[in-house]
Amino acid sequence: MNLTEALTALETAAVAAGVDPAEARLEGERLAATVAESARGAYVDWVEQTGGGRTAEDFMAAASKGRRYRSAPTPTMSALALTGSARAAAYAKALADVALAGSVLGEPNPRAVGNAATAASAQLLVPALGDRPLQPLPPTQPVQAAPPVEPAPAPEQAPEPEPKSVEELLAELDGLVGLHEVKAEIHRQAAVLRVEGLRAEAGLKAATITRHMIFNGNPGTGKTTVARLVAGIYRALGLLSKGQLVEVDRSELVAGYLGQTAMKTAEVVASAEGGVLFIDEAYSLSGDQYGTEAIDTLVKEMEDKRDDLVVIVAGYPLPMQVFIAQNPGLESRFRTTIDFVDYTDDELVSIFGVMAAAAEYDAGDPVLARLRDILGTVTRGPTFGNARYVRNLLEAAIGRHAWRLRDVESPTVEQLRTILAEDLDPVEEETA
Repeated sequence: MNLTEALTALETAAVAAGVDPAEARLEGERLAATVAESARGAYVDWVEQTGGGRTAEDFMAAASKGRRYRSAPTPTMSALALTGSARAAAYAKALADVALAGSVLGEPNPRAVGNAATAASAQLLVPALGDRPLQPLPPTQPVQAAPPVEPAPAPEQAPEPEPKSVEELLAELDGLVGLHEVKAEIHRQAAVLRVEGLRAEAGLKAATITRHMIFNGNPGTGKTTVARLVAGIYRALGLLSKGQLVEVDRSELVAGYLGQTAMKTAEVVASAEGGVLFIDEAYSLSGDQYGTEAIDTLVKEMEDKRDDLVVIVAGYPLPMQVFIAQNPGLESRFRTTIDFVDYTDDELVSIFGVMAAAAEYDAGDPVLARLRDILGTVTRGPTFGNARYVRNLLEAAIGRHAWRLRDVESPTVEQLRTILAEDLDPVEEETA
């Protein structure tokens, strides 16, 4: 299946699920671009197979916006899972096929193959899909498309999973590696909001509690993951009607002309109504009239939709403090700040193991020992990627694993699952 066919199948799955096929196609194009961005000549194939008429700059912009899909479900996938749609599994499979089609754009290489495997797993292993993970399809032959699979059951045959309870979502939060202070604060927030809801139901006076939050932390410290759980928790508490997470940055809020930015920002907020709007590196909105227009619109929309919208702004600690302090409209609305500290080496090794297991790979003690050696040589600082760094290592290792097996006609299940310590080291094909 090439990318053109995979995108058409994704649009078909979207229509069957009752979601916008144009939005689904946009997700698919971004997912394929981010999978293929390291492959030489990939943008030529991407442009051709997405309909033509675009440039390498369009490809790179799509790849940049799609990078979040390599470790987390797309917005449409999240929404289908949250609502317990019987078509969620079919849509996830279609996204996985797009990721695999992206891995053969241009000249296939280990990095693209690893990107495809982890991106496919991120879509297929959405916890809300009834806690019955689908089987990922790691592409052990990087030049071949994914094999066909049986179609998903018809809606009337598929059981409708129950939305997760607050207790289940908090247990999922507690299951994350590290983040001890973050977990404690989210538990506290959930308890306070639950009691306030009960007081309101009993006809008692309830204090006005600002639900919007600031997440301070370096990249890869779990901010997006926790924001997604917060959206589900608030929905389970009855504070939000849908519980979806819409993740954006400056480029998705700001337009090229004054006046257009207000419309663009309002449209994004409308898509997040009923859930959580997560603005990464929110301080990038400071400093010019376009960003100011976006902030002014955001403040107004937060007020208009205060009963069914939560906004979480995130980024590096010091710039976030300055950003909030310089804008009175934001300062009065963001009263809760949660700090996400960098992970320790032990926590990063645990995260690597969890990620590998989720993608159905085995990383034994020699692999983890090699990972510790690598972590010991990395300079830590504000730009260190934390979990993002080890995810990149895993993606590269999965790609090298597939490269090792490319000439093995019938690899065993053990070979298909086992990552070796050598897979964590660069190979000639990547530097050629």
